[in-house]
Amino acid sequence: MTSVITLLTDYGLEDGYVAACHGVIVGISPESRIIDVCHLVPSGDVRRAAAILAQTIPYLPSGVHIAVVDPWGGSRRAVAVEAGSHVFLGPDNGVLSWAVHASGGAKAAYALANEDFFRKPVSPTFHGRDVFAPVAAHLAVGRGLAELGPEIPLERLVSLPAPTSLVREGVVEGEVLSVDRYGNTQLSVAAADLLTLGVRPGSTLVVWLGRRQISVPFRETFAAVPPGELVAFADSAGLVALAVNSGDASQRLGLPPGAHVRLSPAPSSG
Repeated sequence: MTSVITLLTDYGLEDGYVAACHGVIVGISPESRIIDVCHLVPSGDVRRAAAILAQTIPYLPSGVHIAVVDPWGGSRRAVAVEAGSHVFLGPDNGVLSWAVHASGGAKAAYALANEDFFRKPVSPTFHGRDVFAPVAAHLAVGRGLAELGPEIPLERLVSLPAPTSLVREGVVEGEVLSVDRYGNTQLSVAAADLLTLGVRPGSTLVVWLGRRQISVPFRETFAAVPPGELVAFADSAGLVALAVNSGDASQRLGLPPGAHVRLSPAPSSG
């Protein structure tokens, strides 16, 4: 039996952690295809990892998806969650929750408690290699989810709060969902919400950042403004993003993930 196994971690690329996970998987399921989603998640940034996985899962084939980002160092229980045609493996800290929702919601969940599926000995600091990688590989060769451990009531799974987005009285309110490596600041506001307010590429947005208020051109790409200029655009996930052409919008605006923002059409000058 063959399967796709994906990996999302904050392990970085400077060490052999990712290769070790690959090696364990291939040793058990040599026919599996491994896709590396990302290994440069900021250390312990569960929210960023959750956003990456949720926005990538629509383009990934059915398979087993490992997400290991855990600032508590493995103290959370390890879980397997079945959703749609996917199985998600990771710590029960919310990192899986947005992708599970994007896949249609959880159908079943199990604690990873059967040590027969683990690599021995299990390092308390490297569950990616010793727990999640071998469990994924065993699932890929046909072992059943119910063999992993006791079933978990779905309401007991840890979920991150859903990103806020609200349209009312000519304004859409949201928050900073994530910041990518270029400093582009992705908001929880869908570009379609701007259309309901009459904002289209070529127009101007008013953006409230706390007590600050700035006018930002809304364009199709960040390259539509001169280098160094701020711009808003609909990103590849269909969400509104703020960027600086050849610059870092996050640094310029001082907007961390979770920061509240409001957007509205610029007043007509006519």
